[in-house]
Amino acid sequence: MLSKNSIGKWGKMNVCQMLKHCDLVLQVALGKFELPRINVIFEAVGIFTKIEMHIFNNGIPRNMPTFQKLIVNFECDFDVSKTNLLKTLEEFREVCEKNNLPDRHRLFGTMTEKDWTFLEYKHLDHHLKQFNV
Repeated sequence: MLSKNSIGKWGKMNVCQMLKHCDLVLQVALGKFELPRINVIFEAVGIFTKIEMHIFNNGIPRNMPTFQKLIVNFECDFDVSKTNLLKTLEEFREVCEKNNLPDRHRLFGTMTEKDWTFLEYKHLDHHLKQFNV
């Protein structure tokens, strides 16, 4: 069970920062948080990574780099961050039901609903495993 005292097995974020980070990543899918443009080479790597994850059903590697805007390196409140993430997850579910997800991602290129749901699941799973959940 996740608590404010949960300790990560890797990475620099504490549990509250992880919850906030996951919330921000979901907000990208909701169009509430915009990522900066990236070099076409990085986008090509992102597109390849998306395809590879679908084919091999592999997870996200530990300590993988992320967009600077998604790095949470400030103190936050565990209960507030947890509540916000659960609210954003519910909103993501509702948007999925309405087939109203964006058709592009800055890193992963063209996106389908299957891409969004698969990658968001993999991202959340990665961070929950980070904290033994």
